[in-house]
Amino acid sequence: MRQVVLATHNPHKVTEFQAIVAATRPDLQVVAYDGPEPVEDGITFAENALIKARAAAAHTGLPALADDSGICVDVLGGSPGVFSAYWAGHAKDAAANLALLLDQLSDVGDGLRTAQFVSTIALVVSGDASREEVVEGVWPGRLATAPAGAGGFGYDPIFIPDAQPDGAARTVAEFSAAEKNALSHRARAFEALTPLLERL
Repeated sequence: MRQVVLATHNPHKVTEFQAIVAATRPDLQVVAYDGPEPVEDGITFAENALIKARAAAAHTGLPALADDSGICVDVLGGSPGVFSAYWAGHAKDAAANLALLLDQLSDVGDGLRTAQFVSTIALVVSGDASREEVVEGVWPGRLATAPAGAGGFGYDPIFIPDAQPDGAARTVAEFSAAEKNALSHRARAFEALTPLLERL
């Protein structure tokens, strides 16, 4: 079985990616990265994803995938964006990030609470014929006024995706893991990446 390393130290992302990949490429094993974490000093999702994938490919010698993702709120000009994980400070406190974003939008009406989850995935294959590919997945929706649901992680408890299969208005934290893995921004990005993985 061919292995690809996922350049993250976030166990939630590892689990999510393993499930997404298993559903479409059962011959491809996603392994967690245990090497040094590079400085993510890019100003776009693509730049940060490439920084992480290059570091993991160089450290392991394996083809490397890296996801850089976040929530982009229209009324905030696309923020938090690449700063989603650090919105409330460098502690990467998910609960504090979510609470701060809700507080910032406390006076914003429903019609202006549109947002998107964005995932950019970089694939780096090091060697004689080095390859770098970048794809993007976007999951549109809006933000709830209060958290709901116990699943997922990060901003999932306040993100209500558009066009839900059952016509409901659930947050991602109220989705099953299978539903999220089939519909999410990462699933959409991975769908775009699948033809590129055929060459691994």
